Amino acid sequence: MITLYHCDAARSFRPLWMLEEMGLPYELKMLPFPPRVFAKDYLALNPLGTIPFMIDGETRMTESSGICHYLGTRYAPTPLMVGSEDPAYGAFLNWMYFSDATLTFPQTLVLRYTQLEPEERRNPQVATDYARWFLGRLRAVEAAAANAETLCASRFTAADIVIGYALRLADSIGLAKDFGPNVAAYWARLQQRDGFKRAVAAEQKAGVEQNVAPRVRA
Repeated sequence: MITLYHCDAARSFRPLWMLEEMGLPYELKMLPFPPRVFAKDYLALNPLGTIPFMIDGETRMTESSGICHYLGTRYAPTPLMVGSEDPAYGAFLNWMYFSDATLTFPQTLVLRYTQLEPEERRNPQVATDYARWFLGRLRAVEAAAANAETLCASRFTAADIVIGYALRLADSIGLAKDFGPNVAAYWARLQQRDGFKRAVAAEQKAGVEQNVAPRVRA
């Protein structure tokens, strides 16, 4: 049984969504955010104190996009993956890495300096600068979504999951109002997927059952 440690609306939503799209059995363990502060026992399991943390047999993983890649290849075949023989393979990998390194990184600084830091340490200028950084990098998604329903391979793939989470995070911290029309339409389509809806429902259900309150959002 796969075990996924998750915080409400955190990067661990990527593998949660992947699990739901693939129909794999899993156990969802909810933690308060950030767990390194509010769930110190978790550090014995994951010394980084970060989310996600996935256990699958002897496998331990902490990187959200990497977990999605692992699930798609370990439990293949699935149309969510793009094979190396496919002309879209390079684009697929690029989106998988772009999702965290380029899109999610600046958002974490917006979140930190608007919500997570104590009031006296919050910095509107830093938050504004990194919001602009994120929106500037989002131009790549705006262009890709101009003439296609999905990002690559002419179908929904794990690339849409990992980029889709970055859009969900942007929505939760108040940046969705600045989405371009193509990104806004793409994000609306992603939210209509049954797998996305099941992942959101699983997150909410586990939070209630495990008595872990959702994170306060912008």
